[in-house]
Amino acid sequence: MNILVTGGAGFIGSHCCVQLLDEGHDVTVVDNLSNSSIEAIYNIELITGKKINFFEIDLLDEEGMNNLFQSKKFDAVIHFAGSKSVSESVDFPLKYYFNNVYSSILLIRIMAKYDIKNLIFSSSATVYGEPSSVPINESFPIKGMNPYAISKIKVEEHLRGNFHEYPDWRIILLRYFNPIGAHKSGLLGDNPNDKPNNLMPFILKVASMEEEYLEVFGNDYETKDGTGVRDYIHVSDLSDAHVSSLNYLLSSDEKSGFCHALNIGTGRGYSVLEIIETFEKINNKNIPYKVVDRRPGDISQSFTDTELSQRMLKWSAKKDLNDMCKDSWKWKQSEMKRKKYES
Repeated sequence: MNILVTGGAGFIGSHCCVQLLDEGHDVTVVDNLSNSSIEAIYNIELITGKKINFFEIDLLDEEGMNNLFQSKKFDAVIHFAGSKSVSESVDFPLKYYFNNVYSSILLIRIMAKYDIKNLIFSSSATVYGEPSSVPINESFPIKGMNPYAISKIKVEEHLRGNFHEYPDWRIILLRYFNPIGAHKSGLLGDNPNDKPNNLMPFILKVASMEEEYLEVFGNDYETKDGTGVRDYIHVSDLSDAHVSSLNYLLSSDEKSGFCHALNIGTGRGYSVLEIIETFEKINNKNIPYKVVDRRPGDISQSFTDTELSQRMLKWSAKKDLNDMCKDSWKWKQSEMKRKKYES
């Protein structure tokens, strides 16, 4: 199958491309490289020994996207591209509505124009806001508490509207929790171009002495140690969930189209301090930190009920927190060696 991956040079997208190629699919990537690097594409090809069709196109470039769809026939689209920081979205909400919502609408319109009906959308557990209880299942109410979450909700709403108009489409909305870890080769990891907003990339900056200390945003939440609790999932498990979703899209015995929302996580929550402690223990590294004020838009705890994704996709996470911390540091060490060699 020929699969289009938007944002395929990014953290999750690049890992997904590896697994798609390993499964025997042809992969085309579009990415504007605004918060990623062409190096990820080279490393995907190095890991797999296979070629990727790469196009540096912004999804907002209608002419460029039309030209791409005219030149290639795709069997399915996996849509990762978009801005992804909760805290940044609070400061620049219009950026998120434009980059995430409007670009997705343009993509869906082009898919409809070229009769491509299989889509996996990279949504987020942030769509649940501050849940009244945990674990969170897919029936929980949707109530985004920040522009990033609202942008995901709006795309989901548009996809449901599109499904109402085109009931033969097959759509899976993957609401995933907090991906960390890295590819076992050490060649792919979470490497934002700007200052990290997520926990693990920030820990890695401290571990490599690029940052003096880690900022822990709040220690007065109603959790066991006062720090925020999240469901962390290894990025390889998450990319495997996308491949399982693709298999479901392409081979499901559901006679008509569908639009399913599925939570993707491990079903267990870890606090910020637990992540720090595990990273220090597994990698024998000291991670100094300072507690600072809470960030706007953050919630106290979030972890998923895995029953539906396990039943529908026949998928479950296999790697634990030790693997996530070990693989993250292995990737960071490899990156440091590469930079030293290049200099």
